[in-house]
Amino acid sequence: MAFITRCFKRTCLFETGIGLSEPLWTSSETFEALKDFCLGPVKALIKALNKALIRIFVLIMWGLSGLLAVQSLHAQNANGPVVQLSAFKFERQEDAYLLSNTLSFELPQAVEDALSKGIALYFLAEVQVAKERWYWYDKYLARQERHFRLSYNPLSRRWRLVTSSKTIANSGLGVTLGVAYDSLEEALSAIKRSTDWRVVDATDIEPGGKYRLDYQFKLDLTQFPRPFQIGTLGESDWTMNVKRSQSFAFEPLKAP
Repeated sequence: MAFITRCFKRTCLFETGIGLSEPLWTSSETFEALKDFCLGPVKALIKALNKALIRIFVLIMWGLSGLLAVQSLHAQNANGPVVQLSAFKFERQEDAYLLSNTLSFELPQAVEDALSKGIALYFLAEVQVAKERWYWYDKYLARQERHFRLSYNPLSRRWRLVTSSKTIANSGLGVTLGVAYDSLEEALSAIKRSTDWRVVDATDIEPGGKYRLDYQFKLDLTQFPRPFQIGTLGESDWTMNVKRSQSFAFEPLKAP
């Protein structure tokens, strides 16, 4: 209302030499000038809003395209190499709970080619034991890791497997164990089989409690050089992963 009043007053000022008895809109030219003066800010506002809406639309489309790309990446990863877990056995033996299991998988051609060209492969087996609590977050009692570094020496034509309870790059001397194999199948067999892996002390498992075992085995891409990690992003051949969770309770020591 104030905006319309301002337009009216400026059109009827005595500065034009015409009194209030002769308003400026008596002629068509003056009326068009009045219309442009009053509607000019409105047109500018509409133009600015159109630009803002276009920017919002572009941002929305950009976000949707990113979401579709992520979904496509997950779909590709879902079709990665199949890793099967069998002979999964977790039981108490004397003063600890031990885990034994067998993995079944084949290296994709792209991964095997990289290995033959001198790129070491890193695998990680991880197991955690948690005490389930309905009134709070689960309490983790133990966590164990096994790191594997598999490499090929073209001079000796042998495969070398290093096993460590810590990250291979930071394990130091005296912690790693390296074994050379004549064939890739033999080296992979050592990775696939795990026997009597000490997971948690028996004293940490109390009668009446509910506990959960979480196991995971994967090709650990975080140990690869950064440029190689970026190059394998979205490549299903490099997505090797298997998980399993199992509930268990206190198990008394079996009589000899």
